[in-house]
Amino acid sequence: MTGFLIKAFVKNHEATQQPEVRAAYGKLSGIVGIVCNVLLFGIKFVFGTITASVAITADAFNNLGDASSGIVSFLGFKMASRPADEEHPYGHARYEYLAGLTVCVLILVIGVELLKESIRKIIHPEQVVFSWITVLVLALAIGVKLWLAYFNRTLGKRINSQTLLATATDSRNDVIATGTVILATVLSHVTKLELDGYMGLGVALFILYSGVKLVKETLDPILGKAADEELVTEIQNRIMGYPGVLGTHDLMIHDYGPGRQFGSVHVEVAAEEDVLASHDMVDNIERDFLKELNLHLIVHMDPIITKDESVKNLRYWLSEEVKKINEGLTIHDLRIVPGTTHTNVIFDCVVPREIHQNDDEIKAAIDKLVKETYPDYNCVITVDHSYVSVTE
Repeated sequence: MTGFLIKAFVKNHEATQQPEVRAAYGKLSGIVGIVCNVLLFGIKFVFGTITASVAITADAFNNLGDASSGIVSFLGFKMASRPADEEHPYGHARYEYLAGLTVCVLILVIGVELLKESIRKIIHPEQVVFSWITVLVLALAIGVKLWLAYFNRTLGKRINSQTLLATATDSRNDVIATGTVILATVLSHVTKLELDGYMGLGVALFILYSGVKLVKETLDPILGKAADEELVTEIQNRIMGYPGVLGTHDLMIHDYGPGRQFGSVHVEVAAEEDVLASHDMVDNIERDFLKELNLHLIVHMDPIITKDESVKNLRYWLSEEVKKINEGLTIHDLRIVPGTTHTNVIFDCVVPREIHQNDDEIKAAIDKLVKETYPDYNCVITVDHSYVSVTE
């Protein structure tokens, strides 16, 4: 069923990195969620009215509330697919993140309300009215919700959407909550003990735990989470595959929403090569990344002296020596400026996040290390901090 719906309603469904395809997936999820929850509301409300079952009627209105998650998802993806404009030149894709955060808040609200109701039932136990019709209708709801959780999880994984994964979690929580209602009803009927409140308390705590976890995961890209390690490694490997590239550094990735990633990177090339040929290669890198990864990448070209043995030897020596301070330290853009009384060694040093020394302490340590071997050398260091999740 899931595959059929995707093929029927998502054009070019394999191109999951394209914004319009992501929007189609999100809209499909929202519409299916609204339809399923409204149908469940209608069925439960009718049976609840006929059998005078408060449990079924209450669960019916819970499904009506769940339909709001579908509406939020649908509107979020619809707004995220809007093109860039003068006020938002990077597009509106972050609306998808905001929609996911809204769904997470709804999950937390449901958890708090269930917690309050469960505590009330523990303090003031109420007899649970047993009915096989109630069990049958709630079991039907579990089946629908299980499929809905699987459906949204499948779509969420396919387009890597935290919003759809949160919606899937919401459906899973409904399965657990409804299953607990059935279990409590049957056990209370058999044992004559009022267990409804205690089981509800356990479910409420689980929902709150999963809701808080989802909020954190949804907030990460909004706050500026480091780029995924696999993406960083792929970018670096691809760049190093171009003839003439000697190294890369200062990679930065900015996430303006799924399918809206912008980046910048420095690429080292031989200073002795034809600058026009090197610039043409840089243009090819930018064009290929946009076409193949949908990544708007700005490449800065750094010329590196490769035929001056003194510079080459110093660069290699210093690259190894700084690792005595910390294995994660790397250097780039090194050049030498000789003078009458001293020689300036100018370079950048990339500092990983786990180092607890401040910038001045790192500069002093490197300068001391260099002077032990080259007393007349004066280090002019620019400290860079890595913005990606692996050491460059």
